[in-house]
Amino acid sequence: MPVDRDREPTRTADPSLRGRAWRGVADTIRAGGYRPGDRLPSERELADRLGVSRSTLRLALHDLEQSGFVVRRPGRGGGTFVASPKVERDLGAFGGLADYIRRQGLEAGARILAVALAPAGPRAAAALGIGPAELAVHVTRVRLADGEPIALERSRFPAGLFPDLAEQALGGSVYDLLRTRYGRAPERAAERIEPVAADDEIAALLEIPYGTPLLAVERVAYDASGTPVEHADDLFRGDRTRVVVWTGHASEGTTP
Repeated sequence: MPVDRDREPTRTADPSLRGRAWRGVADTIRAGGYRPGDRLPSERELADRLGVSRSTLRLALHDLEQSGFVVRRPGRGGGTFVASPKVERDLGAFGGLADYIRRQGLEAGARILAVALAPAGPRAAAALGIGPAELAVHVTRVRLADGEPIALERSRFPAGLFPDLAEQALGGSVYDLLRTRYGRAPERAAERIEPVAADDEIAALLEIPYGTPLLAVERVAYDASGTPVEHADDLFRGDRTRVVVWTGHASEGTTP
């Protein structure tokens, strides 16, 4: 979902000037027809245009960067650039990543890295309710939004439920394939999320610097009958992903 370009900064060292600078930069982006990745005018030019000091402008740019609206890069060739929109994962509504991407006006894609028929292994077996030596279809993909890598997906599906899955075309929505070919689409999932940092291998696959913050998501998905049909470990780029959670009063017995 694109960043809310009308949201005011919450940090207010100088509410009137800082807020005016924030709105001015946002208006500059809107009026100038800037797209993600485009470089904005220099700080000096922006400050003169908006009638604020460069220190006030930097505070406003800090607020905009914290909200994911712009990206500032130091050094020669650096500057302030329009950020790419973040993909929102709504944990209150279960669906495949391709659905989330398309709903936000972006083109969903996938780069298949590996597909294998192999023993499930202890962790996946425990999640899927099968024996560790039983076969699972292991699918590893890089997920794309408008052609840019945003996540690494590593999923395991019980081969006994999905015969010949490894031979199918897996570049699109696997969940749609499970629904149309096997009649066992995932309907709900338990997901556990924690922050991690990209190592060298993950950084290369997602085309990001080493140490970039990621959201690690472990997921167990279930079909309508409550049978586990997927165990997955996903890594989402922290700079391109936002998690949305709807909450309410807790009641006993609601934890999966």
